[in-house]
Amino acid sequence: MESSGIPTLILGSAEDIVAYCGVPRFYFVDFPLGNPCGKPYDRAMQRDIVESALRFFVSATQPRSQQVDVHEWGTHEWRQRYMEIKPEDYQRLRRAGEERRLERQRFRDTGSVRKD
Repeated sequence: MESSGIPTLILGSAEDIVAYCGVPRFYFVDFPLGNPCGKPYDRAMQRDIVESALRFFVSATQPRSQQVDVHEWGTHEWRQRYMEIKPEDYQRLRRAGEERRLERQRFRDTGSVRKD
């Protein structure tokens, strides 16, 4: 898109991955994955993050520009609990994974998805 004259902006939380990809403009929000625009139902925060990202979008002139958002999720406890799997969840998650693998295999067998 950029080579066609259409500027782009990535608004995201996976700083290491996005920076590695070398996107033209990256607005980093240090929040749990899936929440790059702010906390659920916090419309003021969401609006502020999006407006800040858009201001950065307009002002970023250098390739691989990056800006870090100033908002905080609260405490950093979410980092320790993020993707935590509790022992009582093992069996349920194992079953869900097995069901998902079977479903994907059915899709591959019928040609509904790529075979790789």
